[in-house]
Amino acid sequence: MNYKPYAISWNTTYRCNLRCSHCYLDTNALTNQSVSELSTQEGYKLIDQMSELNPNLLLILTGGEPLLRKDIYDLSSYASQKGMMVVLGTNGNMIDDDIARKLKESGVTGIGISLDSIVPGRHDTFRGIPGAWDDTLNGIEACRRQGIEFQIQTTVTKENFNEIPNIIEFSYNLGAKVFNLFFLVCTGKGQDLTDITPQQYDQALHRLYDIQKKYHGKMMVGAKCAPHYRRIAYEHDSDSPLIRAYAGGCPAGTHYCRITPEGNITPCPYMPNVSGNVREKSFVEIWKDTADFQTLRHASLNGRCGVCEFMDICKGCRARALATTGNQMDEDEWCDYTPGKYGNKVIRLSKSETFGTEENFTMNWSPEAKNILKQIPSFGRGMVIKNVERFAVKNNHQEITLEIMKAAREEMMANKKTAFPKSMNENKDALLTDNNYRLPENEVIPWTEEARKRVEHAPDFVRPGIYKLMLKKARLHGYKEITSGFLSEIRDESMKLASKRIKNIGFDELRMDAWDKAKEKLKNVHKKEVIEQIKTFLSERTARNEGIITKFQAYLKTSDETAKIESPPSLRWTEEAKQRLERAPIFVRGRAKKAIESYAIKEGVAEITVELIEQYMKNIPSFVKNKS
Repeated sequence: MNYKPYAISWNTTYRCNLRCSHCYLDTNALTNQSVSELSTQEGYKLIDQMSELNPNLLLILTGGEPLLRKDIYDLSSYASQKGMMVVLGTNGNMIDDDIARKLKESGVTGIGISLDSIVPGRHDTFRGIPGAWDDTLNGIEACRRQGIEFQIQTTVTKENFNEIPNIIEFSYNLGAKVFNLFFLVCTGKGQDLTDITPQQYDQALHRLYDIQKKYHGKMMVGAKCAPHYRRIAYEHDSDSPLIRAYAGGCPAGTHYCRITPEGNITPCPYMPNVSGNVREKSFVEIWKDTADFQTLRHASLNGRCGVCEFMDICKGCRARALATTGNQMDEDEWCDYTPGKYGNKVIRLSKSETFGTEENFTMNWSPEAKNILKQIPSFGRGMVIKNVERFAVKNNHQEITLEIMKAAREEMMANKKTAFPKSMNENKDALLTDNNYRLPENEVIPWTEEARKRVEHAPDFVRPGIYKLMLKKARLHGYKEITSGFLSEIRDESMKLASKRIKNIGFDELRMDAWDKAKEKLKNVHKKEVIEQIKTFLSERTARNEGIITKFQAYLKTSDETAKIESPPSLRWTEEAKQRLERAPIFVRGRAKKAIESYAIKEGVAEITVELIEQYMKNIPSFVKNKS
């Protein structure tokens, strides 16, 4: 077998802006680059070496938080120019429109963003930083605005176990193209964490299989660090495209590996056993010759995994075996399956029916059709080529064109023979159709005539933004129709947010010079122009705006009240602690109060003192303190 890497995860840095308790990398919050991290030039050399083995591989740039590397755009650009499909694994907290745009320009084709709950507090607790959920959602919206595809990645725990269906639906409504459910492997910071039980693990995978049918062709729903998912897919449907992963099961060391910030090579991110360092040997040499990789490629498995009918499809999670027993060849104890149900005969897939099939063109392909192939991960192209050409021959086509590819796809979708969702370009909602910003007649979320006329009265320069915002909010909240009442609801919601931002700038009332302060903080020229237009527009119709200004003033005056959150009856604040809280900016006071009280409850403390606040603050990275 040709053991070619199809996907590589590169932990580009140990630095991170969050404090996730489960992190396999044991990250820290250092703001300066560690001397141990591969330099930019070393990164270029590493990419060159990867390209020798597979110039079309999927390169995952992750961390830590990869956006803390200033050269991340240079690295992604260099890799994409080599022909690699580059994706970014991030918590999303640092992404704004400027960063999303730079990532897209540097060749990043997709962004994987971690979201572990639709309950903000639960996500924040898991990620170790108050406000992380809000920042993640802001990052997702920036990706949407800049037209860069994103996927949602959720780590399943006991806390969010029953929440998974809702998180998946939420991800779809956000516009994610892929949802991946990650199963915890207890390594790094998380080595002492208690995982879900094997029974819950199995239950979650069965539930995931049922859920993915709902999103077939719309959003790919899959499992990571859960090779047993392919066994479960087989049990439901032996012809399911979900089982067509790399022949040999878990790809660690066979078609996949991880690179640490200092250049160590391991079979996967959850396996700490180092096979070599790229500063001492070339990546090519380590990949081809290391003994650890050879062991995984010619696996002799112990226990149930060694006699299982699904060893060729699954092979169990080698990282979990290593973490639980110390031997990567032992059985995966988190698998609840007892071998024998299928006659103790190993179930094997034809190599031509799995990801990793070699690209072999037997027909002429138009340049446009070949260009579409580049949007498919390299490990899936061979299988796509084979299926499309099979369709063409059956229907007497002589050349593969875009139309033929589309027709082949439609047939595969109808027969549920593909695991890939439609591309973003195919599935993108048509928001605007002409210069008047009118919605298409077949828009899935209809507008009432009253709502539409109301928007038509808005100034030209804000009308497209209103259409986009209302469509986004309608999908997010599950509305089937956009009404005038809904417009008012979102207007008030936006006014509350705007009031907070006005106070953040330093104004306690709505004044025209607030616009100038806002402009100073913006880098985007177009946005500055829009602000100037808004300022001029408002100055010309002051009398007509008295009602909305009154609303703004009301929100500004009452924003102090957001900080006055009722404490649980069991908690008391000392006067000194209250005074300390009052020192915090008004726009973070409410969230800080909630976070401190949660910390007190966790610590079993009934009274909140200045000393407790100081203790809580010690656990927050310096950049968060500075932000607050």
